Amino acid sequence: MMRTFLIILAVFLLTFAATSCGTRTEAQKQCQIKVGIVFDIGGKNDRSFNAAAWDGVRRAEKDLPICLYDVEPGNPTSIEPAMRAFAEKNFDLIVGVGFAQGPIMQKVAEDYPNIKFAIIDGVIMEADGKTPKKNVASLVFREHEGSYLVGMIAASKSKTGVLGFVGGMDIPLIHRFKTGYEEGARSINPNIKVIANYVGVTDAAWNNPGKGKELALSQIGQEADVIFTAAGNSGLGAFDAVEQFGRTNGEANKFVIGVDSNQNMVKPGFVLTSMEKRVDNSVYDVVKEVLGGKFEGGFHVFGLDKDGVAFSMDENNKGLIPDDVLKKVDEAKQKIVSGEIKVTDPMAAK
Repeated sequence: MMRTFLIILAVFLLTFAATSCGTRTEAQKQCQIKVGIVFDIGGKNDRSFNAAAWDGVRRAEKDLPICLYDVEPGNPTSIEPAMRAFAEKNFDLIVGVGFAQGPIMQKVAEDYPNIKFAIIDGVIMEADGKTPKKNVASLVFREHEGSYLVGMIAASKSKTGVLGFVGGMDIPLIHRFKTGYEEGARSINPNIKVIANYVGVTDAAWNNPGKGKELALSQIGQEADVIFTAAGNSGLGAFDAVEQFGRTNGEANKFVIGVDSNQNMVKPGFVLTSMEKRVDNSVYDVVKEVLGGKFEGGFHVFGLDKDGVAFSMDENNKGLIPDDVLKKVDEAKQKIVSGEIKVTDPMAAK
């Protein structure tokens, strides 16, 4: 009986170690660098922002001689210990997902100046507040540019002249999505109305699909027929909301626009398009730079010019957007890249 108990206990401990320390062990492959990624509380399966980062590091793990470890903290207080644990073990690169990790990474990167870090949507500066920190790559995106394009698509599709926007937190970063969306929509219909609501004021705002659905239903009640979400996992509630209104003659009566990852397949036919942030590419690139000894701290900016933002077209939505609309959107993209169209950036210094 005791022998059986000890065997069961050993199996349990081994299983726990494998799941808590990371997704892969170094024994499984010859790795030249160790990469750790710390997700925000939405987790790597949020089918949005975290999922895009996860796709990037997994692709790097497949293509490159790295060993990959990940942590899903579950609550904000667990983020710093996870990041410090990777640093204590002298990982070659530590990736933080989301602007909320900025203050934490600021402290950890100060304490471990020889460790390389990357943060998505955050900016880490030296003590002078003017110089980007040398051991941190700040991966930032021009979300307003991609949002302009999906705003054009939304306004072209809307039958009511009313659009919705569901943001996670009411913060400047999310204002980028909202502002670009509004400006793109008004380039098609100057009189269009955009109803905007936010899920909350804390990190929990990114992981509350119930509230996201409630806000989307309220907007639909005010005649919104296309809703753009920029709310992480909370945005999935808007997908459920539009699905409730079913289809007429095979086409959805209400539509949602996904964010960060291609979410067209989440509710096929109800997702008009998705405003992708190529977080996957940015993370993959920084891993590759570390591996090749070409890591550079400071700003890494991804806009339409580098295909850092885009809108999704695939078999799930190809019949929803007419060719003439796609042509207009492509023309607008080229004008944004050339500078002929300037999309307002709410985060730009005034």
